[in-house]
Amino acid sequence: MPTEKPQAKYRLIADHLRQGILDGTYPAGQPLPSEESLAKQFQVTRPTVRQGIAELRAAGLVEVMMGRGMFVRSPHNRPSFTRPRGVRRDADSRYVEADGIHWTNAEEPVATRTDAPLALADLLQIPPGEPMFTYDALQVADHGRLRQLHRTYVPFSVLINTKYEEEAPPPAPELYAALADLGHELRFTEYLRTRMPLPDQAKALRLPNGVPMLHILRVTLGTGAKPLALEEFHLPGDDLELSYAL
Repeated sequence: MPTEKPQAKYRLIADHLRQGILDGTYPAGQPLPSEESLAKQFQVTRPTVRQGIAELRAAGLVEVMMGRGMFVRSPHNRPSFTRPRGVRRDADSRYVEADGIHWTNAEEPVATRTDAPLALADLLQIPPGEPMFTYDALQVADHGRLRQLHRTYVPFSVLINTKYEEEAPPPAPELYAALADLGHELRFTEYLRTRMPLPDQAKALRLPNGVPMLHILRVTLGTGAKPLALEEFHLPGDDLELSYAL
């Protein structure tokens, strides 16, 4: 008979902690043993411990708080960051984000031409495959502690008979002022969901294994509720909540 393959060490750690969480050894909201102590207990390296913790995070049993350690997830815990969502106009009539965070682009975004995929074409009310100006940016704030991926899409058809037929419009948020200068009264709708990141997204956002992203699509609407542009935001989903004024 074939012998059973020994269980991977990281799974032993995950199973040990999972059992302790379920039987109340580690109550909700309380800290778990440190990486160092678990590494000594199971005679493994700290990356192996992190791999076991990643399984519990993916299962929603554990959360890691920066600078504080690992905790059993509690339904009453609040995340470290709360970010208001929305766009407002300041005293100088500039369009600014409601969270007040000043984002810096890691690299200056450059306009590229892409064709509208079906899902985005539906939101923009344009034919699938219509060409669009697209900007991609990794944005950072607070000395790199906050990170987000931001993409701007502007359909070519929105720009017909404007000066932007001959030149690319700016990316958002500067795009809002450009659209307003074309005579549009702007409003915005956001669509929010969670999903697991692709490997390049996890690397850019510095997400550990098993941590989801918040995926936000923001549609800029003009006169007559006509969609003018679409933005795509990817945000870390482990220690962040978003607030909306209704």
